[in-house]
Amino acid sequence: MTLLPILLVAAVLAFAVIRPRDLPEIVVAAPAAALALLTGTVTLDAARTEVITMAPTVVFLIAILVLAHAADALGVFTWVSRILQRGSRADPRRLLTYVFAAAAVTTAILSLDATVVLLTPAVIVAARSIGTSTRPHSYATAHLSNSASTLLPVSNLTNLIAFSATGLTFLHFTALMALPWLVTIGIEYLIFRLFFRSDLGTPDAGPPPHVHTGTAPMLALGVIATTLLGFAVSGFVGVEPAWVAVAGSLTLSGIAVTGRRTDLRRLLHAADLRFCAFVLALSVLVTAVTDGPIGDKITDLLPTDTGYLALLFVAVAAAVASNLVNNLPATLLMLAALGSHAPPALILAMLIGVNLGPNLTYVGSLATMLWRRVATSADAPPTLATFTLLGAITTPLTLIGAVSALWLVL
Repeated sequence: MTLLPILLVAAVLAFAVIRPRDLPEIVVAAPAAALALLTGTVTLDAARTEVITMAPTVVFLIAILVLAHAADALGVFTWVSRILQRGSRADPRRLLTYVFAAAAVTTAILSLDATVVLLTPAVIVAARSIGTSTRPHSYATAHLSNSASTLLPVSNLTNLIAFSATGLTFLHFTALMALPWLVTIGIEYLIFRLFFRSDLGTPDAGPPPHVHTGTAPMLALGVIATTLLGFAVSGFVGVEPAWVAVAGSLTLSGIAVTGRRTDLRRLLHAADLRFCAFVLALSVLVTAVTDGPIGDKITDLLPTDTGYLALLFVAVAAAVASNLVNNLPATLLMLAALGSHAPPALILAMLIGVNLGPNLTYVGSLATMLWRRVATSADAPPTLATFTLLGAITTPLTLIGAVSALWLVL
């Protein structure tokens, strides 16, 4: 029985990576969770508790996916692409700077899924419009969808899962993670400028084209800004961030539907309910692992103090776990191992690991796997060699930099 939950998790993750015939992850995750229940690997009470615990997180995920879709339907990302083109002045290096800024902000506010699904195609179009290589700019959205997701509790599903365990308010969490976020982005930017220096040569394409950015979608931007403000104050009034996200998504999607920019069918598709069901099924499977001897062994290995080396050890362990089993189950596994009374510092260090670690391999996060499909469909397919080499350089340096920044803040 000890081996069964590991095999089930491995099978589900392998299917999620390969996705034969483009079948959804839930096709294997649901039967695997059912098998875990039928064999007694996880009890019904434990599974029910896990689903109830994860429910607000999944509600938030649905809301933020709908919010991002409505923003795209109202022209936010088309406007962003034009801003990138105009701001670059046909200089690939300037474009990379703008892409870093856009990806960092998009990931922090609208979550990494918006960066991967919506910003990546806009960035590729912007790069092609000035006649430069798409590689540095496309890889930037992939990296920053992971590494720029440490700032807000709402930037990443991993953050949402761990947020309540920290015991911090929205603003306190953000204040502690702001410096690690900035340090990480700075390190990534410097490495990208060096790594892709041959791709960032200024193309000989004549004077830069004049790009009309058009009218900014002020109403959509206003709703997004109001939603973000709602996240900031929610902790002070005792409101779960999930309900703020629901309010924002209902408002923005209502505007989009009323203006005939989208419809209920596309909103339902954007909500990706099958993926949300996969998240719940996977959490049940990981419960079976964490409640057994493996979870006990990991608990024994992890430190309980909050010194610099302890923070770095937890971050590295979380990064390694992310590349072995994907960062979502790694988060659940690490949280269980740290325990319900873990110091917030250790949980934040763990989040640095599960958010930065996935830049090392394709299987580190679902966002990276999704980015690979999006980039390929936009005729800018990434290569395993480039992704792995770039990740091998950036991941250790950003982990050390971010943990050092967190230690200084604490």
